Amino acid sequence: MKAILLAGGKGTRLRPLTLHTPKPIVPIFDRPFLRYQIDLLRRVPEIDEIILSLNYQPGRIQEVFGDGSELGIQIRYVVEPTPLGTGGAIKFAAGEQHKETIVVFNGDVLTSVDLPALLALHRERKSKATITLTPVDNPTAYGLVETDADHNIKAFIEKPSADKITTNLINAGIYVLEPETFDRIPPETAWSIERAYFPSLIERGETFIAYEYRGYWIDIGTPEKYRQVHDDIMAGRFDAPPFLGHAGQPVVSPEAKVDPGAILQGPCFIDAGAVIKRGAKIGAGSVIGRACHIEEDAVVDGGILWPNTWVDREAVITGAIAGRHCHIGRNVTVGAGAMLGDKTVLSDFTTTR
Repeated sequence: MKAILLAGGKGTRLRPLTLHTPKPIVPIFDRPFLRYQIDLLRRVPEIDEIILSLNYQPGRIQEVFGDGSELGIQIRYVVEPTPLGTGGAIKFAAGEQHKETIVVFNGDVLTSVDLPALLALHRERKSKATITLTPVDNPTAYGLVETDADHNIKAFIEKPSADKITTNLINAGIYVLEPETFDRIPPETAWSIERAYFPSLIERGETFIAYEYRGYWIDIGTPEKYRQVHDDIMAGRFDAPPFLGHAGQPVVSPEAKVDPGAILQGPCFIDAGAVIKRGAKIGAGSVIGRACHIEEDAVVDGGILWPNTWVDREAVITGAIAGRHCHIGRNVTVGAGAMLGDKTVLSDFTTTR
């Protein structure tokens, strides 16, 4: 069985962080984001190959994962000639000759969904397509999916007003599909799985069902959600490395150099090669990436620093996100919500808000 990861998005909502780093490989602590999805798919013995459907900076993603041998599963790459939309990308990645059931993941979803249970339901119902649905607290912010008592998909509703809400279930971006239904997707054409392919299943009366999942699920595509993923893993709301068994605590790589006079408040993370000098304070919720350097009396409080960023003496970073190879000068103040792209330089005594 094959799995397709739709990893072609540009990640525009995460800019400037994604100008040089495609969204599927933005770092979550010490690993690229897609690694969490790959690890989840590896738990299904039937899945023997993962196909990454790429469009934006495909070479950067291939450099990270290679052929998958280090992860214990075969990885193949398919690069869209032009953006094909979600439906077109799935058909292009699957290929014209593919006849087996396919598992599909949107490339920006972090979840612990029970894939064996999803597959079992799909087969039990002999479904042409099964879509994972998950509940949300604010249904007006999403497109909703209506089902009947037998979990058949009845309708898709685009961001309804409060008085027209009939469900709180949304498309979770995880599907099981039968390639025999791909004949309706025109070849090498931009085609939406949500707006065209799924409605066609309903119109033709084909078996199209929902698998309801009420566990952890999040779309990391905004700065707020990207930060929340880190907070959730640190707090143990999503069990994942590097905080498995260490929720709420400081997690420090044995290859980091932390001066005894530094202050660490859990939960926080300090990656290999990082240097934390005397008097520096790493506050709760902070992430210090590989080979970062935090000078004396600097404060990182809830900040996320990507690898090789330098923070000079007495600088204060509160709740900001900084890309790779940034230089934060002496006595600089970086406020909450700031996003610094790769190689940003803030001169001494600069203040951002």
